[in-house]
This record gives sequence, structure tokens and C-alpha cells, in this order.
Amino acid sequence: MGEEWWAYSQQKLSVQYFVRNEEKARRMLGEDVDLVVGDVTKASTLLPEYFKGVTSVINAVSVIVGEGRGYLTGKNTVSTSSLSILVYLAEQIKGDSPEMVEYIGMKNLINAVKENVGLHTGKLLFGYEGNSFKELPWGALDDVVMGGVSQSAFQIDLTGGENGGPTGLFKGIVTTANNGGFASIRTKNFSEPEDLSAYDGLELRLKGDGRRYKLIVRTSSDWDTVGYTSIFDTVEGWQSVRLPFSSLRPIFRARTVLDASPFDPSQITSLQLMFSKFESDGKLNPTFKEGRFELPVSCIRAYLKDPITPRFVHVSSAGVTRPERPGIDLSKQPPAVRLNKELGFILTFKLKGEDEIRESGIPYTIVRPCALTEEPAGADLIFDQGDNITGKISREEVARICVAALKSPYACDKTFEVVKSVIPFSEPYTVDPENPPPEKDYNEYFKTLKDGITGKESLEKTPISV
Repeated sequence: MGEEWWAYSQQKLSVQYFVRNEEKARRMLGEDVDLVVGDVTKASTLLPEYFKGVTSVINAVSVIVGEGRGYLTGKNTVSTSSLSILVYLAEQIKGDSPEMVEYIGMKNLINAVKENVGLHTGKLLFGYEGNSFKELPWGALDDVVMGGVSQSAFQIDLTGGENGGPTGLFKGIVTTANNGGFASIRTKNFSEPEDLSAYDGLELRLKGDGRRYKLIVRTSSDWDTVGYTSIFDTVEGWQSVRLPFSSLRPIFRARTVLDASPFDPSQITSLQLMFSKFESDGKLNPTFKEGRFELPVSCIRAYLKDPITPRFVHVSSAGVTRPERPGIDLSKQPPAVRLNKELGFILTFKLKGEDEIRESGIPYTIVRPCALTEEPAGADLIFDQGDNITGKISREEVARICVAALKSPYACDKTFEVVKSVIPFSEPYTVDPENPPPEKDYNEYFKTLKDGITGKESLEKTPISV
């Protein structure tokens, strides 16, 4: 099934398919697509290099039922949903069990991609987070390198943070004597470059003093090289300062480097904090004054800018909360619901896989299609929540929904079911090539969705034994 590849190529996005069987994938997707081969049920095959530079994932991992075609597993694929296979074939699990594919496989995949796609809470580079501490090796780098006599240091103040907790402390004495005028602290080069390409900038939690400081980020392991620099003002008291990567300017020895390479957030090698008389290109810091200064910094983290869009779109299945739901009439439910136990608790483990996504901290969308068909996209749709609807939906439409979700803040952290609105299951849906339906604005559907509705509310804490 290649509709989602078409949708991506129309948007000129770079797409890579993670598949289990390369030969079958080539037959389905063609020879021109970028494939990597692995198996989500085997964590050892989810190699870090597969996911380097990946900033979003469309995942359609699905257990194989009967003679179904759901052999594609992994990233940026929209493969066959188990529910639709059951509608047509309704036989038995083939290959790995639902527990291994839908639950263990999901855990493996999330662990493999979460460092790359970004988290709501960001990525901590330095400082205190709860009871944990992320350390960086800071050292003084002052104007003594040019004959000055300013001095600075970095230390941990165990009681100087917010609410009496610990914080890092950049402090010193700055003077213009001997043509000096700056003090700074710089980290040693990281053992491996920090890849922050999924994020939008760096956020500092600090206690300001009304002065203007610099953050300098380097992407080369060379010592005397271009530093991508952002100047920021502070006010008195604790505050969060966000510095977008787009605000970083290439500076070398206080001069803008006009022919410098663009900043590469995937290759960050060191950080530097500076208080200086000098800004850049001859400009002076209007808040500079000689003497003692202190800048407590409790943490530095990468952040996702608002509004946040989904980074992990998962194709699940309608019906995942219905087995053993109190009061439900199973005779009116699709085969997957009625045969959940006989099919290795397929929907139960799909739901457990969904829960892993919701608890991962990754911005997500969970799409629960009803029975999937080979019909074209274009029919009117119903988006619903609470896991109650039945019906059919085309695979092509689901693929388009997934692609649209990646760019929509309205789809972020939402779980929903989708079905064609008025077309009976027994009635084929066709499209007149001479008069195709208008393209949908899926945002209008996403805007109707609410947070926190998964259908688990109806279970009334009734567990399903597996």
C-alpha cells in the first residue's frame, strides 16, 4: 500500500520505511523508496542509526491475522489493520503473538525513537529535574586569554535554587582592566555530539539580575571556532528564558561570520555562558558594569515550541476498549471484539500499546480506523471518541489523515475513531475520475476532538485478565 508515500511526496518530505520483509515491501512500495529492515519485536534490530535525524513517525505495526497483508512493521507506514482483516478473513493469528507485536513491539519502538522525535517536557542537558541531576563539566574561560584579569567560576549551590533547592551558579568578577571585559564558563566538548534536531531551541531556568548575557553553542569539536550566539536579557528573580535555534548567530571573536554554515542542531558539541562588555560587531552591552555578578542556573533543556504538533502518529483499531466492557452486546460488535480472547487478546494488547504511547511523553495522535477497505478516499467522514462507532474507512483516507495529523496542533495528544459517515458496509464507494470529491481540510475534524477521551472511561476499572 503506497498511498501514504504519495501523500508525503506531495509535501516534499523525506520518508523512510522501516519494514520486516524487504522483498515484500519492494513489491508493494517500489524500488525507489528508502527502506531499512528490522523487527519491532526484537529490540536489537532497532539500531540507533536507523532513527538518527527522524523527527516524526507514522506507525502501523500490526499483528498478522489469517492471510492478511499486514507484513509491514515500523516507521512511516500505514499497513493493514487487524480489524479489517478480521472482517474479511476472521481466522487465526499468524506469526508473532499480539502481545509481542502490539505491546512489546510498541515498547521497543518507543524506546528506539523517543530520543529523536522529541518530548513534551523537552530534553534536559544540564541541571536538576526532580531528584535527579544531569551534570556538565563547566570550566572558566575569561578575558585572561587576551590579557585581561576578570575571573569566573562555576559551582553547585545546594540551597540557592528555587524553594531552597540546589542550582548551578555562574559567578565572578569582571573588569575592563588590561583591555579585558568578559567572563564566561564553557563546557568540555561532549563525548558525542548532542542531537537536538527534534527541538526548537534551548530554555534556561535562571535567577536574573537585570543584566544581559550570552549563550554560545558550538557544533565543532575545534576549540577556537565559530560559536552560534544568542544574547538575552534578564529581570530580577527566577524566570525561564527561551532561546530559539533561529536566534543563534554565527560569531567568531565578537564578529559575525557572514559565510558560516547554518546552525546544525544535530551536532551540538559544547555550551558557553558569558557576561561581557562586548556584544558583536562593535556593539556594547548596555547593562554591563564592572564588579561582582552571580547568575544561578538551575537547568538548561531543549524545548518544543508552541503550538506542539504530533511527533508519533499511530494507527490502532476501533474496538480496543470493548471486550468485556460492562453492558456491551457482543453480538452486535465486529468479529475482532467477539473473538478477542480466541485471537490472543489482540485488542487488549493493542490498547496496552496505545497506553505506552500516551504515557511516553511523546506528542502523539492515535487513529482508530474502523474496518479498512481498498475503496478510494473522498467520502464524508465521522470522527468520534469513546470507542463506540462501527463501519468502514478506506486505507487511503487513513493514510491522508495520518499525514495531516503530523502538522496539526489540534490532533496532538488525541485518540479518536474514524469511519465513513453514511455508506453501508455492503455498498461500495466509488469516485468519478471526472468529478472527484474536494480535498478535505482535516483540521476541521481535528478541531472537534477533546483531550483525555479514550473509551477506557467505560471500563469502570474492570480489568481484562490475560
